Amino acid sequence: MDIPATRGIPTSVVEKTTIRKIAIRIVPFVALMFFINFLDRTAISFAAPNGMEADLGLTAAQFGFASGVFFIGYLVLEVPSNLALHKFGARIWLARIMITWGIVSLLFTWVQNYPQLVGLRFLLGIAEAGFFPGAILFLSTWVPARHRGKMLALFYLAQPLTSVIGSPLAGWLMTHEGLLGGLAGWRFMFLCVSIPAIIVGVLCLFVLKDKPSQAKWLDEDEKVWLETALAKEAQGKNDGHGKGALRSAFGNGRVWMLAFVYFGFIYGLYALSFFLPTIIDGFQEQFGTSFDLFQKGLITAIPYVPAAVVLYFWSRDAFRRGVKVWHIALPALVGGLSIPVALFMNSPAATVAVIAVTACAIFAALPNFWTMPTQFLTGAAAAAGVALINTIGNLGGFAAPYITGIVSEWTGGYQVPMFIVGFFMVLSSILMVIVSRQHRGDTGTATTSGTTTTDAERAVSTEAGR
Repeated sequence: MDIPATRGIPTSVVEKTTIRKIAIRIVPFVALMFFINFLDRTAISFAAPNGMEADLGLTAAQFGFASGVFFIGYLVLEVPSNLALHKFGARIWLARIMITWGIVSLLFTWVQNYPQLVGLRFLLGIAEAGFFPGAILFLSTWVPARHRGKMLALFYLAQPLTSVIGSPLAGWLMTHEGLLGGLAGWRFMFLCVSIPAIIVGVLCLFVLKDKPSQAKWLDEDEKVWLETALAKEAQGKNDGHGKGALRSAFGNGRVWMLAFVYFGFIYGLYALSFFLPTIIDGFQEQFGTSFDLFQKGLITAIPYVPAAVVLYFWSRDAFRRGVKVWHIALPALVGGLSIPVALFMNSPAATVAVIAVTACAIFAALPNFWTMPTQFLTGAAAAAGVALINTIGNLGGFAAPYITGIVSEWTGGYQVPMFIVGFFMVLSSILMVIVSRQHRGDTGTATTSGTTTTDAERAVSTEAGR
């Protein structure tokens, strides 16, 4: 990229210092927001087998529905929320999202029955709508494409680390039965994990900036380089405003295909996230072993330790080579084939080891997947496109726990539900390969909703198919 240096400083030096500052000043804070986000939405999975199911009289199907209904509320406002973020700016909108979901999450402390639980989970989804795609979009407005995969990998590390840190933390919090006003341990846990969302939401107003020109921690030459690089990338991309943005995203065949790929990833992720604590709780009946709350939290965290390591190094390889289709499709295939095997192991250690393979596969694929949409969409079209992919994909967040809960009741175990998880992940792998092959031979005459395929789109297609 031929961007002139300023003040006589070589462009390569300016680029290096700019990206390093972004990696230090922006990415960790957004990752912290993501950490809290994932912890709050999955806190129900820790609470369920450790008192909540018994206190509220929940069946496996009811727990699955209550877990999944979050995503119905989430999907209702996903696209509008992301368009609002584009209009009002990330700083204000992401702060609004965090503070709102923190307040709703706090109310779980006093939930009394199944209808209230379902209602609060639905409201929590509405409150969180737009956060994840908004965070992805925000990072894309700060990081040029060739550095985006590395930054997204650092951001995505927050998700497995939520389980590495959050699972033992949740277990420890739940041991404090009756510590505050006679609250049950699982209620005390909800209280404690919701407050950070409100605090960090307020801090977001002061820490984040909507665009590089507002960042006092960037030197003038760094601002010039970054804004020039981002503006140059935006040329030729599919942009849009208002209804045009929606048409650009909703009429783009690649957006829809990527949405169905993401569905399989999310189906696997949330089947694992919501039911792993329950599966571990069943080790006593299955293998005759017994663990206390803190030990269960530690065991739940085990698969996510290697997942965080694999995520980092797999994404690092993708960053060096450029994202290839196998960076996304191969992990999906491995995860899909491994997850059903886990429940046929003959010991807790072997079961957790196979689940760790699945977790590694899911988290290897996800950050590389999210480098795709913002390479051929920008502006309001990117906001709508990323939100649409996340919306369709997160239907898997509703389907996974609900179907898993129902099928486990029908069959008396989790073997069949895990085969269903495997099917969807393998399907995602196949669809990813199909997407790359469909676009590998683009000549510029292909059209999407009446729009000629851009050079940027053809470049992404060629890159993905390598």
